[in-house]
Amino acid sequence: MLRVSSLYRFPMKSAIGESLQQARVDALGLAGDRRWMLVDAENGRFLTQRAFSRMSQLSARWSASGGLTLSAEGLPTLEVPLPDADANLRGAFVWGSSMVVPDAGDAAAQWLSGFLGKACRLVHVPDHRARDIPGSLLPEEKVGFADGFPLLLIGQASLDDLSERVGRPLEMLRFRPNLVVEGSAPYAEDGWKRIRIGDIEFSVAKGCSRCILTTIDPATGERSADREPLTTLKTYREREGEVYFGQNLINRGTGVLEVGMEVEVLE
Repeated sequence: MLRVSSLYRFPMKSAIGESLQQARVDALGLAGDRRWMLVDAENGRFLTQRAFSRMSQLSARWSASGGLTLSAEGLPTLEVPLPDADANLRGAFVWGSSMVVPDAGDAAAQWLSGFLGKACRLVHVPDHRARDIPGSLLPEEKVGFADGFPLLLIGQASLDDLSERVGRPLEMLRFRPNLVVEGSAPYAEDGWKRIRIGDIEFSVAKGCSRCILTTIDPATGERSADREPLTTLKTYREREGEVYFGQNLINRGTGVLEVGMEVEVLE
């Protein structure tokens, strides 16, 4: 039987993830997932571990009220309230998409700029300010600050196979999935088109192309000197110049997911 073995939420794009036993799914994926983001204070471009590996050591915990609790070694904890959805708006850019979203204020910006060593602003995406999923022709298909799709799924067997090829255990959090599924063959998820978990159906949109971020140790923030696992992935998971690992999902409804739930492959 296929089942959900892990659930992860990433309240701030590129910051530390949260392991969950249960998660609510809303219109933009997991509730509270990638609804906050750091942007360059000058041009609004999104900031991630790709350029600032120190973000892997930044804890940003989501609260039920929608706010954020920031913490990092050597800094006082900061509570960031949910900003007004239609005030203090700021332009933000995620890949090729532009957005207009509320800024979280000067206190958060000063705290995070000090942590990162770069002038930045913290922004939030309310549901009605989410952007269209790239390439989608359906206006109801929206995404927050995730790279392109609301959810990411990886099979545990796929990671186990990759770890064996690399020659050392790899942390799942290097790949920042929302859902981990166990009980399938390695890379079985590549062939799925539709799945159901509980009352929620998901479309499997496309494979997830991987980048240098996968070479950052989530525990230390250090990059792998041998550029693993990207080096190994390129030997057998490269297609048209992109390296793929995991599958992007679009949820076709809302509800609740729990670790242990059965995963049904519909197509």
